[in-house]
Amino acid sequence: MDKNDRHDKYDKKDRHDADDRGRYRKDAEDNDLIYGRNAVAEAIKADRPIDSVLVNKNAGGSIKHICALAAQKGIPVKQVDERKLDSLCFGQSHQGCAAYTACAEYFTVEDILKDAENKGEPPFIIICDEIEDPHNLGAIIRTAESAGAHGIIVPKRRSASLNHTVYKTSAGAAALIKTARVPNLAAAVKKLKENGVWIYGADMSGSSIYETDMTGAAALVVGSEGFGMGRLIKESCDCLISLPMLGRINSLNASVAAGICMYEIVRQRRAL
Repeated sequence: MDKNDRHDKYDKKDRHDADDRGRYRKDAEDNDLIYGRNAVAEAIKADRPIDSVLVNKNAGGSIKHICALAAQKGIPVKQVDERKLDSLCFGQSHQGCAAYTACAEYFTVEDILKDAENKGEPPFIIICDEIEDPHNLGAIIRTAESAGAHGIIVPKRRSASLNHTVYKTSAGAAALIKTARVPNLAAAVKKLKENGVWIYGADMSGSSIYETDMTGAAALVVGSEGFGMGRLIKESCDCLISLPMLGRINSLNASVAAGICMYEIVRQRRAL
């Protein structure tokens, strides 16, 4: 976010004088946090990139209206207690509502497919299935942008999002490559298949990536750090691929594995 756009930002010495028109702070993860009902509602209405809205459901009043506004924009709403909001907002008057801003705009799966079409290239997409570590997501986004991928797809729930840790870890790539945040990852995979995209899932049980043809329209699925791909997503894959593990360690960091797979796709495409 450009500093010039932060016209409502307050320094520490001014926080006690802040009103509902604009309340901000930085939390430990270096995310911008807006708090106060009017501030959050106006940010949503103005189509500012919002990562998530936090509400105390027992606060009443206009909280339901704010939740409805967020739902209309497809913004996740998280229920938290008063103590959590007090902690995030330095004990200032948040009125039961706060919102994290995102470091970049979210797009749709259709936007990503259109980008590939406009470039005259077969789609090359990375699907992150419940990658919860923002450092891993940022690293994947950085590699994907460098490898010429057309976009990233992440689920709305149980996933890191485009927060400022992701932005920093991606070295700014999060603002350069399209990221779609979808409510149903399986439905997104189905849409890709309907558009002729072959789904490759990274899994230890798969065939060697070096013996798999990935030169056409491709989406690479990278599973979570601890559990890999979810069952439904794994079953939706057209092909499971794996990397040879020649040492005593039998797994790689998610972002490292994703990077190796992405550049094998690049190598195969460039060899045509």
